[in-house]
Amino acid sequence: MLYLFKAKRVTKQRETKKAMRDLSWKVLKSEYVYKDRWFIARADKCAFPDGRIIEPYYVLEFPNWCNVVLVTEDEKIVFVQQYRHAIQQTTIELPGGVIDGNETAEVAAIREVKEETGYDITNIQLLYKTAPNPATNNNFAYFFLAKASKEITQQHFDAFEDLEVLLFSKEEVLNMIENSQIAHGVQIGAIYAAFKQLGCLKTV
Repeated sequence: MLYLFKAKRVTKQRETKKAMRDLSWKVLKSEYVYKDRWFIARADKCAFPDGRIIEPYYVLEFPNWCNVVLVTEDEKIVFVQQYRHAIQQTTIELPGGVIDGNETAEVAAIREVKEETGYDITNIQLLYKTAPNPATNNNFAYFFLAKASKEITQQHFDAFEDLEVLLFSKEEVLNMIENSQIAHGVQIGAIYAAFKQLGCLKTV
């Protein structure tokens, strides 16, 4: 085992259940302020439950996407390295990408892994679904754990992809996280969830 985490046991106290307030906003008006292939932004006018009005509240519309913690036969974790212009850095990330409109998250994950890494997936399981930035973004991300097939086929990149495949041991991956070498924040949780599933991490 790589690491042993001690989790504090929290004693649940019996409390009188109170009815939860509905905190939902009511959308009074919505209009797009910018819309193209890569970026969609809209401005909403919303009402709080108590009647207060907030406008404009900007929402960024992005497609759902997926990533896979992919484990090879010799227990290496598959990553891709690519340049991310927004932070002007070359990053190390889990393989994955956008879920097309006619796909399930699982189908997209299998397709993206093969396109980016050349690996077929022998089995796959959902780790969890999360909202990367629910304050401003409307999309969801799906994270999977999968085994890689032995055979590697040719990669098939999208028109604007340029990446390299990297393999790391589990120890190396944890060290990279601790040393801030994995920059894509929402992927770190998936790596820990996968390692826990694989028995590499334990909570007591």
